[in-house]
Amino acid sequence: SAGMEPEVLRNMLMSLASTSHLAVKLLLKVQIDSEESDDDVNSCNAYDARLLMAFTDMLTMERRFWAQETSIEWWVHIVMQVWDDEQWLQNFWMRKATFMGLCAELAPILRRKDSRLRAALPVEKQMAIAIWKLATPDSYQSVANQFGVGKSTIGTVLMQVCRAINCILLRRTVTLSNVHDIVAGFAQMGFPNSGGAIGGTHSPILAPAHLTSKYINRKGYFSVVLQALVNHRGHFMDIIAGWPRKVHDARIFRNTGCKLGFSSQTRRSP
Repeated sequence: SAGMEPEVLRNMLMSLASTSHLAVKLLLKVQIDSEESDDDVNSCNAYDARLLMAFTDMLTMERRFWAQETSIEWWVHIVMQVWDDEQWLQNFWMRKATFMGLCAELAPILRRKDSRLRAALPVEKQMAIAIWKLATPDSYQSVANQFGVGKSTIGTVLMQVCRAINCILLRRTVTLSNVHDIVAGFAQMGFPNSGGAIGGTHSPILAPAHLTSKYINRKGYFSVVLQALVNHRGHFMDIIAGWPRKVHDARIFRNTGCKLGFSSQTRRSP
């Protein structure tokens, strides 16, 4: 590059602007390698090197700009600093203290390191995005606009938070408890010899093309079954989801892993 005219080099670099940052880094490496291998270091064109470095810095600044979040004012300054418990309950179905407790529990899995191009989403914001999406009928784009992130980020965060909940909290929250206490509790309510209340419901899905007949329910749409078992206090003791609608409720129950010997009636989903 020592004999290359500055104008020619500038035109080459500008044509690379729409391709890849890696291409410019490669040019830098080639020039540095050639300088280190040349005995006459002064023969290298210092102007070319400075131009390459400046152009690389410019691309890095543009990448940071492209990755910048669209808006964070609502989340940072309104929700986290202004909202009281009443507003938290209305929008997130829990108080702020409960929310922060969940964040602390799931932080070991959800916490991410900052990259060179952008800062990682805080655990609190990940949790808020997931809860908001699960608790409202808002679209991915609407939630993305609400929290100032990309649309694809919503789906990624939602899956990560659900996996963290399943890994850390599910078995701690959904438990069989003491069978004798449950039976006694139902007896006091007028249901003797009962160890739980069980029911199922439909969760609409887009059925796989090769298995549509297995997932269509009697209402005429595609779904999987969510079956839940609760004790006399309404606390979940077992949850299972994902079985095709064609599968009978009794078969689903047999495969839940519950070994309780109690009498119950399986309520059909409405």
